[in-house]
Amino acid sequence: MNALYYRGVHRFAVFVFFWTILLLVAGALVTSNEAALSVPDWPTSYGTLTPPMVGGIVYEHSHRVIAGVLGILLIVEAIVIWLREERRWLRLFALAAVGGVVAQAILGGEVVIKLLHYWLPVLHACFAEIMFGAILCLAVFTSKWWTDSHEMLEDRGGISIHSLAILNAVVMFIQVFLGAGFRHQYAPIWPHIVGAFVVLGVMIWTATVLRRRFDSSRELTFGRTLLHSMVGTQILLGGAAYWSRLVTQDAPQPMPAMVVLTVVHTVFGALVFASSILVVLMCYRLVPRRGTVAVPPRPQAAIE
Repeated sequence: MNALYYRGVHRFAVFVFFWTILLLVAGALVTSNEAALSVPDWPTSYGTLTPPMVGGIVYEHSHRVIAGVLGILLIVEAIVIWLREERRWLRLFALAAVGGVVAQAILGGEVVIKLLHYWLPVLHACFAEIMFGAILCLAVFTSKWWTDSHEMLEDRGGISIHSLAILNAVVMFIQVFLGAGFRHQYAPIWPHIVGAFVVLGVMIWTATVLRRRFDSSRELTFGRTLLHSMVGTQILLGGAAYWSRLVTQDAPQPMPAMVVLTVVHTVFGALVFASSILVVLMCYRLVPRRGTVAVPPRPQAAIE
Protein backbone atom coordinates (compact mmCIF):
# COMPACT_ATOMS: atom_id res chain seq x y z
CA MET A 1 0.00 0.00 0.00
CA ASN A 2 2.48 2.58 -1.22
CA ALA A 3 0.29 5.70 -1.08
CA LEU A 4 0.38 9.13 0.52
CA TYR A 5 -2.11 10.18 3.16
CA TYR A 6 -3.86 13.50 2.61
CA ARG A 7 -5.51 14.58 5.85
CA GLY A 8 -7.78 17.17 4.22
CA VAL A 9 -9.06 14.72 1.60
CA HIS A 10 -9.89 12.15 4.25
CA ARG A 11 -11.68 14.62 6.50
CA PHE A 12 -13.79 15.80 3.61
CA ALA A 13 -14.61 12.17 2.71
CA VAL A 14 -15.73 11.56 6.30
CA PHE A 15 -17.92 14.67 6.15
CA VAL A 16 -19.56 13.38 2.95
CA PHE A 17 -20.17 10.05 4.69
CA PHE A 18 -22.00 11.74 7.57
CA TRP A 19 -23.96 13.89 5.12
CA THR A 20 -25.11 10.67 3.49
CA ILE A 21 -26.48 9.50 6.84
CA LEU A 22 -28.50 12.73 6.96
CA LEU A 23 -29.86 11.91 3.51
CA LEU A 24 -30.86 8.42 4.68
CA VAL A 25 -32.76 9.98 7.58
CA ALA A 26 -34.53 12.36 5.19
CA GLY A 27 -35.47 9.50 2.86
CA ALA A 28 -36.79 7.39 5.74
CA LEU A 29 -38.91 10.32 6.92
CA VAL A 30 -40.53 10.56 3.48
CA THR A 31 -41.71 6.95 3.55
CA SER A 32 -42.61 6.87 7.25
CA ASN A 33 -44.76 9.98 6.91
CA GLU A 34 -46.38 8.66 3.70
CA ALA A 35 -45.12 11.71 1.84
CA ALA A 36 -43.67 9.93 -1.21
CA LEU A 37 -46.02 11.58 -3.74
CA SER A 38 -46.47 14.91 -1.97
CA VAL A 39 -44.55 16.44 -4.89
CA PRO A 40 -45.93 15.14 -8.21
CA ASP A 41 -43.17 16.39 -10.53
CA TRP A 42 -39.41 15.94 -10.86
CA PRO A 43 -36.69 17.30 -10.84
CA THR A 44 -38.42 20.50 -9.73
CA SER A 45 -41.08 20.59 -7.03
CA TYR A 46 -44.33 22.02 -8.32
CA GLY A 47 -42.30 23.60 -11.10
CA THR A 48 -39.95 25.46 -8.78
CA LEU A 49 -36.94 24.96 -6.53
CA THR A 50 -38.72 26.70 -3.63
CA PRO A 51 -42.19 25.15 -3.22
CA PRO A 52 -44.42 25.98 -0.25
CA MET A 53 -43.05 23.93 2.65
CA VAL A 54 -46.31 22.55 4.01
CA GLY A 55 -47.54 19.04 4.76
CA GLY A 56 -45.68 16.20 3.08
CA ILE A 57 -43.85 18.65 0.81
CA VAL A 58 -41.56 19.43 3.75
CA TYR A 59 -40.26 15.86 3.79
CA GLU A 60 -40.16 15.22 0.06
CA HIS A 61 -38.54 18.50 -0.97
CA SER A 62 -36.07 18.45 1.93
CA HIS A 63 -35.03 14.98 0.81
CA ARG A 64 -34.40 16.30 -2.71
CA VAL A 65 -32.38 19.28 -1.46
CA ILE A 66 -30.17 17.14 0.80
CA ALA A 67 -29.67 14.68 -2.08
CA GLY A 68 -28.70 17.51 -4.39
CA VAL A 69 -26.14 18.79 -1.90
CA LEU A 70 -24.73 15.27 -1.60
CA GLY A 71 -24.28 15.15 -5.37
CA ILE A 72 -22.34 18.43 -5.27
CA LEU A 73 -20.22 17.26 -2.33
CA LEU A 74 -19.39 13.99 -4.05
CA ILE A 75 -18.40 15.78 -7.25
CA VAL A 76 -16.07 18.03 -5.23
CA GLU A 77 -14.65 14.97 -3.46
CA ALA A 78 -14.01 13.23 -6.78
CA ILE A 79 -12.28 16.31 -8.17
CA VAL A 80 -10.05 16.61 -5.11
CA ILE A 81 -9.16 12.92 -5.30
CA TRP A 82 -8.30 13.25 -8.98
CA LEU A 83 -6.08 16.25 -8.25
CA ARG A 84 -4.28 14.84 -5.18
CA GLU A 85 -4.36 11.06 -5.34
CA GLU A 86 -1.84 9.00 -7.29
CA ARG A 87 -3.85 5.79 -6.92
CA ARG A 88 -5.54 5.41 -10.29
CA TRP A 89 -8.02 2.82 -9.03
CA LEU A 90 -9.18 5.24 -6.31
CA ARG A 91 -9.68 8.03 -8.81
CA LEU A 92 -11.77 5.73 -10.98
CA PHE A 93 -13.72 4.56 -7.92
CA ALA A 94 -14.52 8.17 -6.99
CA LEU A 95 -15.70 8.81 -10.54
CA ALA A 96 -17.90 5.71 -10.40
CA ALA A 97 -19.39 6.96 -7.12
CA VAL A 98 -20.40 10.20 -8.79
CA GLY A 99 -22.02 8.22 -11.59
CA GLY A 100 -23.84 6.13 -8.99
CA VAL A 101 -25.31 9.21 -7.31
CA VAL A 102 -26.51 10.50 -10.68
CA ALA A 103 -28.12 7.12 -11.40
CA GLN A 104 -29.74 7.15 -7.96
CA ALA A 105 -31.17 10.62 -8.60
CA ILE A 106 -32.65 9.47 -11.92
CA LEU A 107 -34.08 6.39 -10.23
CA GLY A 108 -35.64 8.61 -7.58
CA GLY A 109 -37.23 10.68 -10.33
CA GLU A 110 -38.64 7.54 -11.92
CA VAL A 111 -40.19 6.62 -8.58
CA VAL A 112 -42.20 9.85 -8.75
CA ILE A 113 -42.96 9.70 -12.47
CA LYS A 114 -44.07 6.05 -12.35
CA LEU A 115 -46.16 6.72 -9.20
CA LEU A 116 -44.30 4.24 -6.98
CA HIS A 117 -44.97 1.31 -9.32
CA TYR A 118 -42.80 -1.56 -10.63
CA TRP A 119 -40.84 -2.06 -7.38
CA LEU A 120 -39.06 1.22 -8.12
CA PRO A 121 -39.21 2.47 -4.49
CA VAL A 122 -37.58 -0.79 -3.35
CA LEU A 123 -34.86 -0.51 -5.98
CA HIS A 124 -34.31 3.13 -5.03
CA ALA A 125 -33.92 2.19 -1.37
CA CYS A 126 -31.55 -0.69 -2.09
CA PHE A 127 -29.37 1.28 -4.47
CA ALA A 128 -29.11 3.94 -1.77
CA GLU A 129 -27.53 1.28 0.45
CA ILE A 130 -25.01 0.45 -2.27
CA MET A 131 -24.09 4.10 -2.63
CA PHE A 132 -23.80 4.42 1.15
CA GLY A 133 -21.32 1.56 1.11
CA ALA A 134 -19.36 3.16 -1.73
CA ILE A 135 -19.13 6.49 0.09
CA LEU A 136 -17.94 4.65 3.20
CA CYS A 137 -15.24 3.00 1.07
CA LEU A 138 -14.01 6.41 -0.09
CA ALA A 139 -13.64 7.49 3.54
CA VAL A 140 -11.73 4.32 4.40
CA PHE A 141 -9.50 4.35 1.30
CA THR A 142 -8.40 7.93 2.02
CA SER A 143 -7.70 7.24 5.72
CA LYS A 144 -4.27 7.08 7.30
CA TRP A 145 -5.07 3.59 8.57
CA TRP A 146 -5.50 2.33 5.02
CA THR A 147 -2.24 3.85 3.74
CA ASP A 148 -0.20 2.94 6.82
CA SER A 149 1.96 -0.15 7.13
CA HIS A 150 0.33 -3.13 8.87
CA GLU A 151 1.51 -6.54 9.93
CA MET A 152 -0.10 -9.05 7.59
CA LEU A 153 -2.15 -11.85 9.14
CA GLU A 154 -2.25 -15.44 7.95
CA ASP A 155 -5.64 -16.96 7.18
CA ARG A 156 -5.81 -20.62 8.15
CA GLY A 157 -8.84 -22.86 8.20
CA GLY A 158 -11.75 -23.76 5.97
CA ILE A 159 -13.55 -21.01 4.06
CA SER A 160 -11.36 -17.96 3.52
CA ILE A 161 -12.14 -14.98 5.71
CA HIS A 162 -12.58 -12.85 2.58
CA SER A 163 -15.32 -15.12 1.22
CA LEU A 164 -17.03 -15.30 4.60
CA ALA A 165 -16.94 -11.54 5.13
CA ILE A 166 -18.41 -10.98 1.65
CA LEU A 167 -21.10 -13.58 2.33
CA ASN A 168 -21.97 -11.76 5.53
CA ALA A 169 -22.33 -8.46 3.64
CA VAL A 170 -24.42 -10.07 0.88
CA VAL A 171 -26.81 -11.64 3.39
CA MET A 172 -27.22 -8.28 5.09
CA PHE A 173 -27.95 -6.61 1.76
CA ILE A 174 -30.60 -9.22 0.95
CA GLN A 175 -32.15 -8.43 4.33
CA VAL A 176 -32.20 -4.75 3.36
CA PHE A 177 -34.04 -5.72 0.16
CA LEU A 178 -36.60 -7.77 2.10
CA GLY A 179 -37.12 -4.94 4.57
CA ALA A 180 -37.60 -2.42 1.78
CA GLY A 181 -40.11 -4.75 0.14
CA PHE A 182 -42.20 -4.84 3.31
CA ARG A 183 -41.75 -1.15 4.08
CA HIS A 184 -43.02 -0.16 0.63
CA GLN A 185 -45.86 -2.73 0.78
CA TYR A 186 -44.55 -4.99 -1.97
CA ALA A 187 -43.93 -8.01 0.26
CA PRO A 188 -45.21 -9.51 3.54
CA ILE A 189 -43.30 -9.24 6.79
CA TRP A 190 -42.40 -12.93 7.24
CA PRO A 191 -39.49 -13.05 4.71
CA HIS A 192 -37.91 -10.12 6.56
CA ILE A 193 -38.33 -11.88 9.91
CA VAL A 194 -36.80 -15.08 8.54
CA GLY A 195 -34.02 -13.00 7.04
CA ALA A 196 -33.23 -11.53 10.46
CA PHE A 197 -32.47 -15.01 11.81
CA VAL A 198 -30.31 -15.78 8.76
CA VAL A 199 -28.40 -12.51 9.24
CA LEU A 200 -27.91 -13.34 12.92
CA GLY A 201 -26.60 -16.82 12.10
CA VAL A 202 -24.16 -15.70 9.40
CA MET A 203 -22.96 -12.80 11.55
CA ILE A 204 -22.24 -15.16 14.48
CA TRP A 205 -20.40 -17.50 12.11
CA THR A 206 -18.31 -14.62 10.75
CA ALA A 207 -17.54 -13.21 14.19
CA THR A 208 -16.61 -16.65 15.51
CA VAL A 209 -14.14 -17.23 12.67
CA LEU A 210 -12.64 -13.77 13.23
CA ARG A 211 -12.16 -14.56 16.91
CA ARG A 212 -10.63 -18.00 16.33
CA ARG A 213 -8.23 -17.00 13.58
CA PHE A 214 -7.37 -13.37 14.36
CA ASP A 215 -7.92 -12.87 18.08
CA SER A 216 -4.63 -10.97 18.34
CA SER A 217 -5.69 -8.37 15.74
CA ARG A 218 -7.03 -5.21 17.34
CA GLU A 219 -8.82 -4.13 14.15
CA LEU A 220 -10.55 -7.45 13.48
CA THR A 221 -11.49 -7.76 17.16
CA PHE A 222 -13.16 -4.38 16.80
CA GLY A 223 -14.83 -5.58 13.60
CA ARG A 224 -16.43 -8.66 15.16
CA THR A 225 -17.50 -6.68 18.24
CA LEU A 226 -19.06 -4.10 15.96
CA LEU A 227 -20.99 -6.79 14.07
CA HIS A 228 -22.33 -8.29 17.30
CA SER A 229 -23.47 -4.97 18.74
CA MET A 230 -24.94 -3.59 15.50
CA VAL A 231 -26.93 -6.69 14.55
CA GLY A 232 -28.19 -7.22 18.10
CA THR A 233 -29.34 -3.62 18.40
CA GLN A 234 -30.98 -3.73 14.97
CA ILE A 235 -33.02 -6.81 15.85
CA LEU A 236 -34.33 -5.03 18.96
CA LEU A 237 -35.11 -1.92 16.91
CA GLY A 238 -36.91 -4.06 14.34
CA GLY A 239 -39.14 -5.56 17.00
CA ALA A 240 -39.93 -2.12 18.40
CA ALA A 241 -40.66 -0.67 14.95
CA TYR A 242 -43.02 -3.52 14.05
CA TRP A 243 -44.77 -3.24 17.41
CA SER A 244 -45.33 0.49 16.79
CA ARG A 245 -46.92 -0.32 13.42
CA LEU A 246 -49.28 -2.84 14.99
CA VAL A 247 -50.49 -0.57 17.78
CA THR A 248 -51.00 2.43 15.47
CA GLN A 249 -52.38 0.67 12.40
CA ASP A 250 -55.87 2.15 12.93
CA ALA A 251 -54.59 5.71 13.36
CA PRO A 252 -55.76 8.19 10.68
CA GLN A 253 -52.17 9.31 10.05
CA PRO A 254 -48.63 8.16 10.90
CA MET A 255 -48.09 8.54 14.64
CA PRO A 256 -44.87 10.12 15.99
CA ALA A 257 -43.75 7.01 17.89
CA MET A 258 -44.13 4.83 14.80
CA VAL A 259 -42.34 7.37 12.61
CA VAL A 260 -39.39 7.73 14.99
CA LEU A 261 -38.94 4.00 15.58
CA THR A 262 -39.28 3.17 11.89
CA VAL A 263 -36.82 5.86 10.81
CA VAL A 264 -34.28 4.78 13.43
CA HIS A 265 -34.66 1.13 12.42
CA THR A 266 -34.29 1.96 8.71
CA VAL A 267 -31.24 4.18 9.09
CA PHE A 268 -29.59 1.85 11.60
CA GLY A 269 -30.10 -0.95 9.08
CA ALA A 270 -27.97 1.03 6.64
CA LEU A 271 -25.32 1.38 9.32
CA VAL A 272 -25.41 -2.38 9.96
CA PHE A 273 -24.81 -2.99 6.25
CA ALA A 274 -22.02 -0.40 6.33
CA SER A 275 -20.41 -2.23 9.27
CA SER A 276 -20.34 -5.42 7.20
CA ILE A 277 -18.65 -3.53 4.36
CA LEU A 278 -16.11 -2.15 6.85
CA VAL A 279 -15.28 -5.68 8.01
CA VAL A 280 -14.77 -6.74 4.39
CA LEU A 281 -12.33 -3.85 3.89
CA MET A 282 -10.49 -4.74 7.10
CA CYS A 283 -10.08 -8.34 5.99
CA TYR A 284 -8.74 -7.39 2.56
CA ARG A 285 -6.38 -4.82 4.06
CA LEU A 286 -4.93 -7.02 6.81
CA VAL A 287 -5.18 -10.57 5.45
CA PRO A 288 -3.51 -11.45 2.11
CA ARG A 289 -5.63 -13.60 -0.13
CA ARG A 290 -4.56 -17.20 -0.15
CA GLY A 291 -1.89 -17.89 -2.72
CA THR A 292 -0.54 -14.33 -2.62
CA VAL A 293 2.52 -12.90 -0.87
CA ALA A 294 2.03 -9.68 1.05
CA VAL A 295 4.61 -6.94 0.65
CA PRO A 296 4.50 -4.54 3.61
CA PRO A 297 4.27 -0.87 2.56
CA ARG A 298 6.64 1.86 3.56
CA PRO A 299 5.25 4.29 6.15
CA GLN A 300 4.10 7.59 4.66
CA ALA A 301 3.93 11.06 6.13
CA ALA A 302 0.62 12.85 6.33
CA ILE A 303 0.04 15.72 3.95
CA GLU A 304 -2.41 18.51 4.65
